[in-house]
Order: sequence, then structure tokens, then C-alpha cells
Amino acid sequence: MLLSFYVHIPYCIKRCGYCDFNTYTPSELQDGATLEIVSGDYIDAVLKELEFAPKDQVPTIFFGGGTPSLIPPRDLGRVITAIKNRNGLTDDCEITLEANPDSVTAEKLEGYFAAGFNRISFGMQSTSTHVLKVLDRTHDPENVKRAVDMARAAGFMSVSVDLIYGTPGESLSDWQSTVTQALNLGVDHISAYALIIEEGTKLAAQIKRGDVAPPDDDLMADMYLYIDQACGFKGLKWYELSNWAKPGFESRHNIAYWKSANWWGLGPGAHSHIDRKRFWNVKHPTAYKQRLFDGLSPIADSEELTDEMRRSEYIMLSSRLRTGIAKRALTIAQYERMAEHIKADLIIDTTDALVLTATGRLMADRIVADLLA
Repeated sequence: MLLSFYVHIPYCIKRCGYCDFNTYTPSELQDGATLEIVSGDYIDAVLKELEFAPKDQVPTIFFGGGTPSLIPPRDLGRVITAIKNRNGLTDDCEITLEANPDSVTAEKLEGYFAAGFNRISFGMQSTSTHVLKVLDRTHDPENVKRAVDMARAAGFMSVSVDLIYGTPGESLSDWQSTVTQALNLGVDHISAYALIIEEGTKLAAQIKRGDVAPPDDDLMADMYLYIDQACGFKGLKWYELSNWAKPGFESRHNIAYWKSANWWGLGPGAHSHIDRKRFWNVKHPTAYKQRLFDGLSPIADSEELTDEMRRSEYIMLSSRLRTGIAKRALTIAQYERMAEHIKADLIIDTTDALVLTATGRLMADRIVADLLA
């Protein structure tokens, strides 16, 4: 058996207006504390949680957040070293760092590479300053190329950027410029996510008040089809609904999620999946650390997955993948319900699987709902 690890770093310098992730600024957690002091204490807690995890060999580790690149390389390296010593890493273990382009220097990137990271993903989001302003993103778009170049110079062979489309006020032309500039960086992987307006966020409040317009679904569809085509022209093939990569540079960690492999989430609010059980940790970093320093498990709750839940999740997750939904996993009735979608060129009916076309991916939720009806 193999076991992937997700390591949650719950710290950000500033809370973005669209984000509802489990993240905190240092001032929200401990008055007067520097991020370095907070992070050292936090890593101690993460290492204590590691002792609760199985000891299976590890094919992927992903440090997400939050902004992991705010944490010094030596602290993140402590986690990699502990997992390596305790579980063992596969020879080709993929170790990813999420990073804000403004939070890295050549020296830090060299430190991360030396600590064991071999893949890095920069939060680019957009090259339009007015779009970044709506998102409350703090980075200078000019710094993305600088960060990518420094990462290459530090030794990173796999570099990715994350984009967001559908921001209020973002035109198709804005998006086309962002995609073009992202592809011109020569990255190996691009993730592009449709903006989702989450309740309780600053952006949701702005839309509710009428300060900004809500996302336009038709425009977002055009944006998706554009990046799918543009990536294809540059040799980045879609392998998951929101992800494109050069052959061999797919995110194996994220594929582990979509294939319901085993993974353990370290950190507050992190979710885990082991065999037929899903569980998640307490959300607040203070409560998380207190439990672990008291010798207690940080798990807040769990659920056992029934056969029906596993079948439904397989269909939902595999529909997002280029490999598609295996026909053997469908009943005759489910397959027959797809005839209309196949005829409408929303699904490709291959020998072994049903695979969504680019247009079908825009309707993935509806198609999955029809399958599970």
C-alpha cells in the first residue's frame, strides 16, 4: 500500500476577498508573534500528528494552504525529513510546494529544493491588475516570470501556475492575455479554476450589495474553452477538468485524490481518506496544536463510506478525468441514460469508458447528476 500526505499551512499575510479556505493571518492567532515563531511551533504539532498516520511508503507530498512559501525552508524540510525517515519515499516521490510569487527569493527557492521539494506551483491567478485587485491578491503580476525563472535556476524541473477565471470585471480579452502570458512562461502544468462565490467572503458581500457584478456563466464557458484550446496548441493536454500538463508532468498527488487513493492530511481542518474511512481535523490552529501537545488526536469527526457512496464518488471523480468513467462501473440503465449526451457530442463513447468532451466538461455536474439519478 501507498500513502500520500497533504500538509496544510494555514497562514497568509492577507486574507483574499474570494477565499474561504481555513487560513489565518499571524495577527489573528497570536498578538506580536512573528510568522517564523508561529510556524516553528506549528511544525512541532504537525510532526506529532504524523505519529498517528500509517507507515506506508509515500509517493507524493503536497504542501498547500494558506501560503506555504511564507514558512522557512528549514521548517518545511523538517516535515519532509520526518516522513522520509518514518515512512520512506518512493524513488520518484513528487513533493509539491504552493507558493506566492511575491514571497520567494532565489535563496529561499534554493532552500526549498535542497529540503526535498521537486515541484512548485505559483498562484498567478491573472495578469490583469484590475482583476487581481478584485480578488484582493497581493502579488505583482510582473513577479510571476521572475519567480518561475528563479525556480528553474534553483533546480525545479516541474513548475506549475494556478489561474482563476470569471472574476467580476474580467473580460474575455483579459483572460486571453493571462493565458497567453502563462503559456509563454514555459511552465509544465497549468491549473485554471472557475471563480466560485463562497458565502461569508468579502467578495460575496460585495456582490450582494451590488458593488460588483456576479460572474457571467456564458463568459466563463468561453474562457474555459479558450484555455483548453490554447493549452492544447502549446502541448499541454487536459488530464482533469481544471488541469493541463505536458506529458509526464501531471500532478500525481491530485490524481491520487481523484482516484480515491489513501492520503493523510496533516494540519488543522485537513481531511484524510484511508480505505473506506474519511476523517478531518479540528479547524483552528490553536485547538489543533493544543490537542497534539496534550497527546491527543486532532481528529474532529469521521465517516465510513458505504458501497453506494463509493460508487457515486467514483462516477463523480472519474468523470473529471481524461481516462473517463469505466463502462464496467455503470449499470445498463446508467449507460442508456447517456445516449442523449453522446449524441449531443458531450461524451465520447470509447471502447472501455465514457469521456467528457470540452463542451461536456462545462456540463459535468449535470451529466453526473443524470448518471446518478
